[in-house]
Amino acid sequence: MHFKTIFKSLKNKDMLRRVLIILGIIVAYRLLAQIPVPMGDASTFKEAVSNLMEKSDFSSFLNLISGGGLASFSIILVGLSPYITGSIVVQLLTKAIPSLEELSNDGETGRRKINQWTRMLTVPLAIVQSIAYIFILYQSTVAANVATEFTPTIRDWALSVTSMTAGSVILMWMGELITEQGIGNGISTLIFASIISQLPTTMASLGVALFDTSRGALNLFGLEIPVDPTTFWIIFGFAIAMIVVIYMLVKLNEAQRIVTVNYAKRVHGNSSYGGIKSILPIKLIAAGVIPVIFATAFLSLPALVGQVISTVNPGNEFGETLVSVFSAPSARNFAAMYPDGINARWFIYPAVYFVLVFAFTYFYTSIIFNTKEIADNLQKQGGFIEGVRPGIATAKYLSKVVNRLDLFGALALGLIAMLPFITDYIFIMTTGAPIGLSISGTGLLIVVTVALENLRSVDSRALMITYDDYSNES
Repeated sequence: MHFKTIFKSLKNKDMLRRVLIILGIIVAYRLLAQIPVPMGDASTFKEAVSNLMEKSDFSSFLNLISGGGLASFSIILVGLSPYITGSIVVQLLTKAIPSLEELSNDGETGRRKINQWTRMLTVPLAIVQSIAYIFILYQSTVAANVATEFTPTIRDWALSVTSMTAGSVILMWMGELITEQGIGNGISTLIFASIISQLPTTMASLGVALFDTSRGALNLFGLEIPVDPTTFWIIFGFAIAMIVVIYMLVKLNEAQRIVTVNYAKRVHGNSSYGGIKSILPIKLIAAGVIPVIFATAFLSLPALVGQVISTVNPGNEFGETLVSVFSAPSARNFAAMYPDGINARWFIYPAVYFVLVFAFTYFYTSIIFNTKEIADNLQKQGGFIEGVRPGIATAKYLSKVVNRLDLFGALALGLIAMLPFITDYIFIMTTGAPIGLSISGTGLLIVVTVALENLRSVDSRALMITYDDYSNES
């Protein structure tokens, strides 16, 4: 990364404008997270949200990627989940229906039309999820006997669902505005901002626990430090583990296979051009963090359906099974879901999660890296890979390279996503209870990957803006 160039590029008005627009959108997003849903007493529903988050680990993840929107019962409670789900559905249909696949290959016009259909599908999905969550939260308050004086009318329902749907659509629009600035993917950036916004609360909680010396102080090399010894060593161990994981993530994100491309020398009149070599970099994990986000969103649907069924019909075995099977094992739900200790059901969610991350890595890479299109473009420009015939043979060669990279990349991404579950399993075997890193591990994966992608985008634009300065210096 050229950090000196990045800081230098901020003197450019266009670059500064783009950065300020993105920062302004993130600030507006954080303000939206503080606007409550117009449905009775917000504090009452916050209590229901707290109870719901204790029962469902997915609710905790939804709260994480919505920047605390769920915990504060905000209008962005549903967040970007409908848009992500809509994207998955449309992309699956694109691969399944030949006419849609042809449209997606029809340049920018086709992609814009498909994006428009994704936006249109987001609205009904947001409405359905809004109704489901309000219904679950209201029934939770009734069951807890904390909202007996408030009965929502049709107007209350319509106003609440409309505001939550509007919040989801606004987030989708904000994400697209960020993408248009050319500095990273907008949806990923908003999720990144959501997770980062939770860090101050986490750090404050750790600080309170660290400086609580009621159980004694830390004695280190003869010096008495006013911190809790147990908390200090836990934080120290986590910090080391986090540094190692971040290092692994950075290496995996930066790893790439370089394919050398030759351009034939051509003579036109008295001038000649071509006869040069270039490179075609193919990333090890070209899909980035999208497979993890897709897998989590996909797994959330059965848990949401199970919660709705259990709320409508308490004690329903099918609903309870869906919630238990499709809820990530964590410290919050372990004692209730596994009173007799770990059993075979504990492994279902991690196994399905790994398979989905693996599958979505292959699936999304095939969308963003179209080997046939790249081979056609190389052939039109007179480029070829040494020892490989242009055209179909080049497309097959690139597909072979990408598939090999995807195999290792998907396994690596899946194993990294499994690290929190592996940690939980070790703690269950040694202490009898998990430590609960499932969500923080996923959050760390998203934060590191998105940060690298955005930094790379900023670096590329900064180099483009300051190109003339380098030319003058040389």
